[in-house]
Amino acid sequence: MALGVLNNISSIYAQNNLNQTQKSLQSVLQQLSSGSRINSGADDAAGLSLADGLHANATALTQSSQNANSGVGMLQTADGALAQVTNLLDRAITLATEAANGTLNSTQVSSANQEYQNILTEIGNIGSTTNYNGNKVFSSSAVNIVVSDGTTAGTTTFAETVGVLTKTSVGTTGTAGAGVDLTTNANLTATTATAILNSLTTAVGDVAYQRGAIGANINQLNAAQNVADTQQVNLSSAENDIRATNYGQATSDMAKFQVLSQTGIAALSQANAVQQDILKLLQ
Repeated sequence: MALGVLNNISSIYAQNNLNQTQKSLQSVLQQLSSGSRINSGADDAAGLSLADGLHANATALTQSSQNANSGVGMLQTADGALAQVTNLLDRAITLATEAANGTLNSTQVSSANQEYQNILTEIGNIGSTTNYNGNKVFSSSAVNIVVSDGTTAGTTTFAETVGVLTKTSVGTTGTAGAGVDLTTNANLTATTATAILNSLTTAVGDVAYQRGAIGANINQLNAAQNVADTQQVNLSSAENDIRATNYGQATSDMAKFQVLSQTGIAALSQANAVQQDILKLLQ
């Protein structure tokens, strides 16, 4: 190779290699400090797209689990209220059975009716005042509970209908229709006691049916929540495999690039020193 001063090819090679080494070392240090293998689209464009998509799915599933849990909370509130309605109905059955007995005098029957009217009022109050997060629980309108992974195909909407609860509609029938109207016989008397007793017994069954339907919906939402939780964990694990820094590999690369950086600097120094030999020819 001829000696010249216009271009120091060896130095240029050394500079380029040193620059590449410094870039690689900087990338490895960024991976080690951030814990993420992908810190920009340039690191792994396809991996970044996949990891971000998985993260979005996992985020939607995390909220979906909370959605299902909130739905369960609402249904459990309704079930708890209906349990108290059953207790009230049981007491009303006791009163109706007592009033039907001919040994009671009119004052005693009137007292039983007074308590019976209070029971009806309280059932109506439970239906109108039971709320969950400020929303009325007992309603004929469906409450939509959404469980989704963020995609159209992965979205399921559960339309949960508790049903109304008033004195004129206690419980629901097998077709989820209106329950028993306890105001058909306005007052509990010796004459109406038997008819009221039959209505109350039917109401207990209708409330039990309503609670059973609510319980089935609770189980369904719990299952959906468990599935969402499992999917979220699996997707987060898959994202982690793509995005997270492999510290074993990264520390090995760091050691390699540190050595290459030191040898590159030494090589550049030697390449630059070669030019000094030309001066000896001029002496």
